[in-house]
Amino acid sequence: MKILNGYAIVLLANLILVTGCSKSAPSDSDTFSSDPNATPTGSIRIDGSSTVFPISMAVAEEFGEAFPKIKVPVKQSGTGGGMKQFTVGEVDICDASRKIKDSELEACKENGVEFVELTVAFDGMAVVAHPDNDWCDCITVEQLKNIWRPESDGQITKWSDVNPDWPEEELKLYGPGTDSGTFEYFTEAIVGEARASRPDYTASENDNALVRGVAADKGALGYFGYAYFAENKDQLKLLSVNNGTDCVAPSEKTVRDGTYAPLSRPLYIYVSKDSLTRPEVAQFVNFYLDNVDQLSGEVGYVPVTKEVAEENAKLLQAALNRS
Repeated sequence: MKILNGYAIVLLANLILVTGCSKSAPSDSDTFSSDPNATPTGSIRIDGSSTVFPISMAVAEEFGEAFPKIKVPVKQSGTGGGMKQFTVGEVDICDASRKIKDSELEACKENGVEFVELTVAFDGMAVVAHPDNDWCDCITVEQLKNIWRPESDGQITKWSDVNPDWPEEELKLYGPGTDSGTFEYFTEAIVGEARASRPDYTASENDNALVRGVAADKGALGYFGYAYFAENKDQLKLLSVNNGTDCVAPSEKTVRDGTYAPLSRPLYIYVSKDSLTRPEVAQFVNFYLDNVDQLSGEVGYVPVTKEVAEENAKLLQAALNRS
């Protein structure tokens, strides 16, 4: 585990002189010692994507060992749910599996919430089936579109409706709820329009619930972040995806080089600039960027490139230096 470097500690000592704004999420501490060696205290509120949740949770746990007096509760209400809170200053950090939307940007402007966007990892969406599924090893983007588009509601109900060579097994669908960034990304990448999806599927913002559903249903087909497959690979069957060129399964290599298309994506945290004026938040975000490559890999994600990491450092420094 790495702790803050000397540069970050100097930044934090300087931050004590900066006054926070009213849109910063509430903190358990109102004042801090001017002594940079003092034990930091406070609270940091994080909510948002269930896909980014394992990364932020891993970072928060490591951070808690180094700074036990700073509370970092991490919640997962979906990217959309987290953004609803972030745009009104109710949380310090929003985990996001998609970029912020124009409507959310407008809400931030209306409420005086300025932020910095940091790319923390890359992820491939896993398309999964029950382990007893012995008829489908690879599925095409076109087949996925035919399954998930709104017009397929009540029309494609068996695996044989997708491919006549497949059995007349009832097709049971599992996927993220409509507040999920994964839902928005998948529908845009596969169906061609964000949020365009058939409604007759089992939806949940909790990816572990989706894992349990697919694992218990022989006719199941579902999608969620690859890390949740990696954590439960003994209960699921991972399908390769053919985008018209070849069947490709998600892996660190195929996600990083883009060959697992169109279901590879970056993952983000959005950090309130007002919250960054609080030393405990600045300390946590520095710690996050210092440790995320190792921790994201440990929980099944693909670390960012050196170039992205350097850009993150520049963006954070600029946000910390603002006054």
